[in-house]
Amino acid sequence: MNQLEAVFRRPGHKALIPYVTVGYPSLEATLRVVPLLAESGADIIELGVPFSDPLADGATIQKASFQALEKGVTPQSCLEVARQLHERVKTPLVFMTYLNPILSYGYVKFCTDCAQAGISGLIIPDLPPEEGAELETSAAQNNLDVIYLLAPNSTRERIRIVAEKSRGFIYLVSITGVTGAREILPEDLTGFIARVRESARQPLCVGFGISSGEQAGRIAQIADGVIIGSRLIQLIEKDPGLNEVRGFMTEVRQALDKAGG
Repeated sequence: MNQLEAVFRRPGHKALIPYVTVGYPSLEATLRVVPLLAESGADIIELGVPFSDPLADGATIQKASFQALEKGVTPQSCLEVARQLHERVKTPLVFMTYLNPILSYGYVKFCTDCAQAGISGLIIPDLPPEEGAELETSAAQNNLDVIYLLAPNSTRERIRIVAEKSRGFIYLVSITGVTGAREILPEDLTGFIARVRESARQPLCVGFGISSGEQAGRIAQIADGVIIGSRLIQLIEKDPGLNEVRGFMTEVRQALDKAGG
């Protein structure tokens, strides 16, 4: 059993998966915030590799990615940060990146270096599952899970393919669009999750738009975990001391534990 599978083997436990952009507002800040997230109840931590054309990301994460790139953050520096974090925290780490940086780096070398840095999985929003075989092979050789995404408008055939190929968990995009904290959840989320469960046996984790413990708790009643990014980036920017990040994580963790209990 790999690290991601182990997260979802705990009966009734709902996974909390926070996202941070590596290098925002600095590499040093990333090295501070990730251990705090681990201490505050994170089950998996998603590390965003800055990219110049992040199609799936909303304004908050785009801004963080742009600023990290301006400061010279590269895939290589993200790997070094992951290596240092892996030595400090036991929480599984996954990279969220786009296909171009991996192509430039090389599939085999990227997956090998990810494994050596302590990465457990890869989330690549612009990699269609129909075209993922080469990367999946390199990932499997390095015990990395390739985690695919589904959106509310995904066809039954796309759901079937992702259910066949995704490892670790399936990332369910709560809305058709980009990331970003929102005040309300989509009305058809329950139906979307039910459609995916007809084909998938993997854990289902929901991201995009979650901005409060109350929202996270509601989602946890019908899903296996929640992914939170934009709201955390906003809090990191607002409070460099990270007290608000800690408070928010505690709120969400308590809501998930209540939903799972």
